[in-house]
Amino acid sequence: MAKGYGGRGGMGGMGGGMNMNMIRQAQKMQQDMLKMQQELQEKEYSAAAGGGVVTAVVNGKHEVKSLTIDPDAVDPDDVEMLQDMIVAAVNEAMRAADSDASSSMQRLTGGMGLSF
Repeated sequence: MAKGYGGRGGMGGMGGGMNMNMIRQAQKMQQDMLKMQQELQEKEYSAAAGGGVVTAVVNGKHEVKSLTIDPDAVDPDDVEMLQDMIVAAVNEAMRAADSDASSSMQRLTGGMGLSF
């Protein structure tokens, strides 16, 4: 066997140092992810529908925090329209929360292709 090959460490012991560095990077990324997830859950997202007569506010946990309805939007003869505007506003606020979470994770992971 030629000298320097096949012995312990294989690459002169570099593998151990690289592994520890990778572990530290993974631990930091995990800490950063947990912090970001907590921040995203506490963040609020707002969306309006019907030209602003209905406004929904949700948080990153997909909980509706508030719903504002302009009294002029309340037409007893057209309850369906009001219901549609509420659903549209809530869904748009939820999409904003999801989009923010997705782009934040993309920035954190550097586009590694991880799904969240």
